[in-house]
Amino acid sequence: MSLTKLHVKKGDTVVVLSGKDKGKQGKIIQAIPKKGQVVVEEINKVKRHTKPSLKAPQGGIISKEMPLNVCKVMLVCPACNKPTRIGHKQVDGKNMRVCKKCGEVVDTAK
Repeated sequence: MSLTKLHVKKGDTVVVLSGKDKGKQGKIIQAIPKKGQVVVEEINKVKRHTKPSLKAPQGGIISKEMPLNVCKVMLVCPACNKPTRIGHKQVDGKNMRVCKKCGEVVDTAK
Protein backbone atom coordinates (compact mmCIF):
# COMPACT_ATOMS: atom_id res chain seq x y z
CA MET A 1 0.00 0.00 0.00
CA SER A 2 1.35 3.44 -0.89
CA LEU A 3 1.60 6.28 1.56
CA THR A 4 -0.81 9.10 0.64
CA LYS A 5 -0.29 12.72 1.65
CA LEU A 6 -3.21 13.97 3.72
CA HIS A 7 -4.55 17.53 3.47
CA VAL A 8 -5.16 17.63 7.23
CA LYS A 9 -2.93 17.00 10.26
CA LYS A 10 -3.35 15.91 13.86
CA GLY A 11 -4.77 18.83 15.85
CA ASP A 12 -6.64 20.46 12.93
CA THR A 13 -10.31 21.35 13.33
CA VAL A 14 -12.41 19.77 10.59
CA VAL A 15 -16.06 19.60 9.52
CA VAL A 16 -17.64 16.32 8.34
CA LEU A 17 -19.02 16.50 4.78
CA SER A 18 -21.10 13.31 4.60
CA GLY A 19 -22.52 10.48 6.64
CA LYS A 20 -24.49 10.35 9.89
CA ASP A 21 -22.36 13.11 11.47
CA LYS A 22 -22.65 15.52 8.50
CA GLY A 23 -22.04 19.14 9.47
CA LYS A 24 -20.42 18.39 12.84
CA GLN A 25 -17.03 19.82 13.76
CA GLY A 26 -14.25 18.17 15.72
CA LYS A 27 -10.51 18.05 16.26
CA ILE A 28 -8.36 15.35 14.62
CA ILE A 29 -6.86 13.11 17.31
CA GLN A 30 -5.15 10.64 14.97
CA ALA A 31 -4.15 10.59 11.29
CA ILE A 32 -3.60 7.28 9.46
CA PRO A 33 -1.89 8.15 6.13
CA LYS A 34 -1.37 4.50 5.07
CA LYS A 35 -5.13 3.95 4.99
CA GLY A 36 -6.12 7.55 4.11
CA GLN A 37 -8.16 7.89 7.29
CA VAL A 38 -8.47 10.21 10.29
CA VAL A 39 -10.00 9.81 13.76
CA VAL A 40 -12.03 12.87 14.78
CA GLU A 41 -12.90 13.69 18.38
CA GLU A 42 -16.57 12.88 19.26
CA ILE A 43 -17.38 11.89 15.62
CA ASN A 44 -18.26 8.39 14.31
CA LYS A 45 -18.59 6.92 17.80
CA VAL A 46 -19.42 3.23 18.11
CA LYS A 47 -20.04 0.95 21.07
CA ARG A 48 -17.83 -2.10 21.54
CA HIS A 49 -18.62 -5.02 23.83
CA THR A 50 -15.37 -5.98 25.52
CA LYS A 51 -14.28 -8.84 27.75
CA PRO A 52 -12.57 -7.99 31.04
CA SER A 53 -8.82 -7.46 30.52
CA LEU A 54 -5.92 -5.71 32.22
CA LYS A 55 -6.79 -2.48 30.37
CA ALA A 56 -10.50 -2.67 31.23
CA PRO A 57 -10.86 -4.95 34.27
CA GLN A 58 -14.61 -4.40 34.42
CA GLY A 59 -15.25 -5.11 30.74
CA GLY A 60 -18.67 -4.12 29.38
CA ILE A 61 -19.72 -1.69 26.68
CA ILE A 62 -17.09 0.88 25.70
CA SER A 63 -17.80 3.84 23.40
CA LYS A 64 -14.95 4.94 21.10
CA GLU A 65 -14.27 6.89 17.92
CA MET A 66 -13.61 5.01 14.70
CA PRO A 67 -11.64 6.26 11.66
CA LEU A 68 -13.28 8.23 8.85
CA ASN A 69 -12.05 8.44 5.27
CA VAL A 70 -10.07 11.64 4.80
CA CYS A 71 -12.17 12.64 1.77
CA LYS A 72 -15.19 13.04 4.08
CA VAL A 73 -13.65 15.86 6.11
CA MET A 74 -12.75 19.46 5.24
CA LEU A 75 -10.40 21.73 7.16
CA VAL A 76 -11.89 24.69 9.07
CA CYS A 77 -9.66 27.77 8.69
CA PRO A 78 -8.63 29.14 12.11
CA ALA A 79 -8.57 32.73 10.74
CA CYS A 80 -11.95 32.98 8.95
CA ASN A 81 -13.59 30.03 10.81
CA LYS A 82 -15.08 28.59 7.58
CA PRO A 83 -14.60 25.20 5.90
CA THR A 84 -12.04 25.66 3.15
CA ARG A 85 -9.86 23.94 0.61
CA ILE A 86 -6.10 24.11 1.00
CA GLY A 87 -3.43 25.65 -1.17
CA HIS A 88 0.35 25.52 -0.73
CA LYS A 89 2.75 28.46 -0.64
CA GLN A 90 6.47 28.91 -0.03
CA VAL A 91 7.00 31.07 3.09
CA ASP A 92 10.59 31.61 4.30
CA GLY A 93 11.75 28.56 2.33
CA LYS A 94 9.12 26.28 3.88
CA ASN A 95 6.05 24.84 2.17
CA MET A 96 3.01 26.09 4.16
CA ARG A 97 -0.69 25.29 3.89
CA VAL A 98 -2.85 28.29 2.94
CA CYS A 99 -6.62 28.92 3.20
CA LYS A 100 -8.17 29.30 -0.27
CA LYS A 101 -10.90 31.66 1.04
CA CYS A 102 -8.97 34.25 3.05
CA GLY A 103 -5.35 33.55 2.02
CA GLU A 104 -4.07 33.16 5.60
CA VAL A 105 -1.42 30.58 6.50
CA VAL A 106 -3.07 27.62 8.27
CA ASP A 107 0.06 25.96 9.71
CA THR A 108 1.03 27.11 13.18
CA ALA A 109 4.64 27.87 14.01
CA LYS A 110 6.23 25.09 16.04
